[in-house]
Amino acid sequence: MRLAAAGALFLLAVLVAGQTGAPQGPAAPPLDYVCPMDPGVRSAGPGKCPRCGMTLVLRIPDAVEYPLDLALKPRAPKPHEPLELTFRVKDPAGAPVRKFETVHQKLFHLFIVSQDLEFFVHGHPELTGDGSFRYRASLPAPGMYRLLGDYYPAGGTPQLTVKSIFVPGGRWQTAHLTPDLATRHAGNTDVELTIEPPAPWAGVKTTLSFRLNPADGLEPYLGAWAHMLAASDDLIDMIHTHPFQPGAGAGPEPVVQFNVIFPRARTYRLWVQFQRKGMVNTAVFTVLVAELQ
Repeated sequence: MRLAAAGALFLLAVLVAGQTGAPQGPAAPPLDYVCPMDPGVRSAGPGKCPRCGMTLVLRIPDAVEYPLDLALKPRAPKPHEPLELTFRVKDPAGAPVRKFETVHQKLFHLFIVSQDLEFFVHGHPELTGDGSFRYRASLPAPGMYRLLGDYYPAGGTPQLTVKSIFVPGGRWQTAHLTPDLATRHAGNTDVELTIEPPAPWAGVKTTLSFRLNPADGLEPYLGAWAHMLAASDDLIDMIHTHPFQPGAGAGPEPVVQFNVIFPRARTYRLWVQFQRKGMVNTAVFTVLVAELQ
């Protein structure tokens, strides 16, 4: 009986100590889950990214380059004639990559922009049996075209790779763009752009708010409420991004908001794409970005 009583008293003391805040050792650090596509999206536990829908991963690895090779057929393209582009992705050791993660419902997003920034394509090359991606295009005029490939090798990190191709007969010159924020009619909706701050600065967050009228029937487009490509007038900077807020309820608010940091003081052309009642709308704006004073 004495041993039993002593044991009971000891157990009671242990329980009381636990309840009164006795040292229990250091707490485990919280887990840090992030979105591979939008590293600014973080969570203490697993789940889906509210911006792009990708599965959050535990502590995204450091970015590693997976080079992209491009072959053209014919090698010297001509305006308005069929052109086949073949993309091959290699791992850091130079071996071909054959497996890719789906990003916004596609394995590969391709953007093509002409040197005068008047021609724009957002397409999706198809994966072939040998691991390459193929895309058929037709380019409207001689000159340089910039290509942005957006792909995610399995086991790697998301990649944004820029390539250039030339259609003989033209010469390179920087586009002369005039800022233009006028409301656009695009397909079956009007798009109005509001910028904060009204005069954007390089290196500082700029909020781009696109108001749609009408906004009823707005649908997700490739896994997001919108896609946007921003390109500088000299085609050095190309930014592919998605809305900051994912929308509410069954559909987004009439305003779709992007947060962007323009890297340099240049004039940028923006192509923003929405889908309404089955139709993809592309609205084009031109924004002047100044040096931070």
